[in-house]
Amino acid sequence: MSETRQRVLDDIKTAMKAGDKARLSTLRLMSAAIKQKEVDERIELDEPATMAILDKLMKQRRESITQYAAAGRDDLVAQEQAEADIIQTYLPAALSESEIAVIIDDAVNESGANSVKEMGKVMALVKPKMQGRADMSSVSKTIRERLNQA
Repeated sequence: MSETRQRVLDDIKTAMKAGDKARLSTLRLMSAAIKQKEVDERIELDEPATMAILDKLMKQRRESITQYAAAGRDDLVAQEQAEADIIQTYLPAALSESEIAVIIDDAVNESGANSVKEMGKVMALVKPKMQGRADMSSVSKTIRERLNQA
């Protein structure tokens, strides 16, 4: 069992004892997503796979927040933001813009990519380093801009 999964399970027990229903529901959602992947693939997830699931949950929250904000549903924005804040505590610290730029530059140089057609090579090098630590859609946009300049 991954360290993060064990931490989520321990925190579920703590939230139950404390009567923290909002935190408990988010933790259960996280645990269910991890368990679902394990059952579907009949494997026990390692730490990187667990982080990928939590990153996917964060991405879903970000998209929901954007859509709810556009629809003027501030109550739902607050709920999604609260869930995102809890999920974020289990993910590694976010990378700064300068750290992201350095990783992208290294990946572009290492892959030898010089056009948008070779973006997949760069993403393959960048994704493992940034998974859960950066918004991959904005990273993808940055890579595309960088390769268009090349």
